[in-house]
Amino acid sequence: MNTFLIGMPGSGKTTVIDLYESICHKQIYDTDAFITSRHGDINAIFSDYGEEYFRELETEVIREICSYGDDALVSTGGGAVLREENVRLFKKSGEIVYLRARIDTLLNRLEGDSSRPLLAGDKKERLTKLYEERARIYECVADFIIDTDGLTPREVLQKFFMRREEGI
Repeated sequence: MNTFLIGMPGSGKTTVIDLYESICHKQIYDTDAFITSRHGDINAIFSDYGEEYFRELETEVIREICSYGDDALVSTGGGAVLREENVRLFKKSGEIVYLRARIDTLLNRLEGDSSRPLLAGDKKERLTKLYEERARIYECVADFIIDTDGLTPREVLQKFFMRREEGI
């Protein structure tokens, strides 16, 4: 059974899977990394082809990862849950864990990061708008929620393991 990490940009999805891999030596996947390795820079994809094209690539990658049948931890792009097909694939292949953080936490974590095309311009305004659009979706589709405010990546991972041990 795979575990899919969902959440806003800056919630810690990629950082957590990297730590998980280094500690547990288990399989991880990062949907954005798959896309970048095959199609180039995400900013360029957005500017050259648009968000809808990127979302199509993202769904292709999610389908592929789900077909592997691994017991992997998967970091998804922040907007992956916007497509119902992706959510269905997540649920069919495993569970969904929402890494939730407040906007001020996300802004602090994203300071100086220019790699996120949907946050170009006024980062606080854009992030707030995305949060308002997505937070309820994340909460509705998640099997489990980990609040990451004030936690280190290691502490987030500990909460992840505690949840598994308790069978939640």
